Amino acid sequence: MRRVSLVVPVLAVVLGWSGGTMAHAQATKTARGTVTAMAGDSVTVKVKNQDMKFAVDEKTEVIAPGGGHKEAAAKREGASGAKLGDVIKAGQSVEVSYHDMGGGMLHAASIRAIASAGEGSMSSDKPAAMHANGKVKSVTGDSLVIDASGKDMTFAVDAQTRFTGTGLGRKASASGGKLAVTDAVAMGDSVTVTYHDMGGSMHAAEVRVTAKAKK
Repeated sequence: MRRVSLVVPVLAVVLGWSGGTMAHAQATKTARGTVTAMAGDSVTVKVKNQDMKFAVDEKTEVIAPGGGHKEAAAKREGASGAKLGDVIKAGQSVEVSYHDMGGGMLHAASIRAIASAGEGSMSSDKPAAMHANGKVKSVTGDSLVIDASGKDMTFAVDAQTRFTGTGLGRKASASGGKLAVTDAVAMGDSVTVTYHDMGGSMHAAEVRVTAKAKK
């Protein structure tokens, strides 16, 4: 049964993207492997036969099943949010999306828990990830339209699109682990969309609901 993951910030809740509605990121690379060590500002992942050390900070996002409950528990105890060690453990298989900052420094943009990394793998051939903030204007089974500062943006959604936000984990569990776009987002919701330009078509890799529409 596939579980829809929840985004959990490493050090603080990430409510939005600063510096404009849309922004090109540096070329995003990915690595799959097994966590071998963690520190307050880094995580080391064994990829194939080499260790890769990634810097983590308040901009790094951690995507893991059950993360929403740990996030809520941390806030009840007075913390700003769940920490990396609360949701990711040594020995866990992960997929890391990262940027090469030069000088040997690799910054983890996101760390996603996965069922298995096998022998590990690396890839740098994905189109650059981009982001857009806005309010949902319309939603169907295979597309999402948002108003991004007065500009309509249409995104293709499919089985590979992740939907994250408060309460979506419980919804996914109730529906057998699979959450349709029409169940995850609604007109008027505020969202952040992470997407790739696939030759003129914008594919939504992740849709994060930041605020539900007021009823």
